[in-house]
Amino acid sequence: MAITTYTELKSAVADWLNRSDLSAAIANFIALSETQTERNLRVRQMLTRADATIDTKYSAVPSDFLQARTFKLTSTSPVQPLEFATDDEMDSMDASNTAPSRPLYFSMVGNQFRVHPAPDSSYTAELSYFAKIPRLSDAAPTNWLLTMAPDIYLYGALIQSAPYLKDDERINVWTTLYAAGLDALRVADQGATSSRGVLKSRVKPFGVR
Repeated sequence: MAITTYTELKSAVADWLNRSDLSAAIANFIALSETQTERNLRVRQMLTRADATIDTKYSAVPSDFLQARTFKLTSTSPVQPLEFATDDEMDSMDASNTAPSRPLYFSMVGNQFRVHPAPDSSYTAELSYFAKIPRLSDAAPTNWLLTMAPDIYLYGALIQSAPYLKDDERINVWTTLYAAGLDALRVADQGATSSRGVLKSRVKPFGVR
């Protein structure tokens, strides 16, 4: 059975479980597998870029943000990369230097970026980050992960079904196949990013408070 759409994925999960009465539950299994996968996977298809204006000490992260890759001020000459610091380090720096200036460091506070020093004017910034996996639904029947690795979706959803259905002895097989799918995707990503191609990512605004 080909698995190229959300409907086909749900049908495949039902077929593997040999159940025809789990439509609502299967949708939940798929959603849970997406959350699990994005906690464990970092590949180039998850990379995107966003632009923002940094004019206050705190700014909101993009709604699909998972992990920062690079963060830099692009309106300075030269471009100023921001160095990551822990929140404790930022507290120490704030205590020793309260004067506004061009930001040099950033950290994460909940769903906000924190910069130091506090901006002395308005700066344009570019964030490169790993984004959440676009969620499958009837209205969004496919995404890059389903296209590239339907096995990850299938086995991930089957793993999530095991606690619901209780004591399914096949969970060890599904877990092994799921992990193998993640490893294969990582290997393919490493091979692609070590080539001479130019990596491009999407750009969108962020930091709306």
